Amino acid sequence: MNDQIIIEDPRMQELLIPGAKLEKLWTGAIWGEGPVWWNDCSVTWSDIPNNRMLRWSPGEGTTTYRSPSNHSNGHTRDREGRLVSCEHSGRRISRTEADGTVVTLVDSIDGKRLNSPNDVVVKSDGTIWFSDPPYGIMSDYEGVAADSEIGANHVYRFDPATNTITIASDDFEKPNGLAFSPDESLLYISDTSRSHDPDGNHHIRVFDVRDGWKLENGRVFAVIEPGLADGFRLDVHGNVFTSSGDSIQVFAPDGTRLGKILVPEVISNCTFGGPARNELFITASTSLYRINLATSGSVRP
Repeated sequence: MNDQIIIEDPRMQELLIPGAKLEKLWTGAIWGEGPVWWNDCSVTWSDIPNNRMLRWSPGEGTTTYRSPSNHSNGHTRDREGRLVSCEHSGRRISRTEADGTVVTLVDSIDGKRLNSPNDVVVKSDGTIWFSDPPYGIMSDYEGVAADSEIGANHVYRFDPATNTITIASDDFEKPNGLAFSPDESLLYISDTSRSHDPDGNHHIRVFDVRDGWKLENGRVFAVIEPGLADGFRLDVHGNVFTSSGDSIQVFAPDGTRLGKILVPEVISNCTFGGPARNELFITASTSLYRINLATSGSVRP
């Protein structure tokens, strides 16, 4: 029996490799976040309070990728493989070009600065969807203290082809992690307002995506306990692997919690990687972890 795994539904067993163990790859961050996988078998992630980005690879271990990093948080890669980042103190979505140049993609809407973009995903049509809660402007700990110019916390859709930004959803208290289903017919978005309000939200909502861009029929998909759905990823079967206070919690597409992968630190986020995309890399407080699975991460069309 693996004491790192809790099975709550028989379907969980199908996602596991017998005997696979959670492995700590590195420790030394204050609050790690936003892991992203590269085809050179490395992982880049943020250490937000330390205002730096780190890189782990099998050959070199952990090195500094970028410092300062504008208190970067979530990351993803676009259709051309370029790094797209959420920056708290930059209050923007940035992109790292092939030559290493960092450019601003979007930092405002209707002339008002964004709050502090948190997590980001790129759709198959190249549009960039991101959450914009106030965590990076609430204090100087994860960014630079400032007032919100927008006065609200939204989820946005940015089209780099037309340089236009629109509100995708405006009914969140503190939107955070987000991810599309494998066929992009659904968008999952978490609300983590319980981070600063004991009576706040700690759930993931799911929306139908109509005409490729309209979010409709929002409903609660899963309530996370303990902790928060700070960040999450989906596998090829549509299962949701989400952060929480004690584990990576795994939910089937029907909302049933299948089980937990226990982690000895509070988890912030995760990403699938490895040559077969069957390695789950987990950022948890001070450390980076990895576990091999019998499923692989979703690769959208």
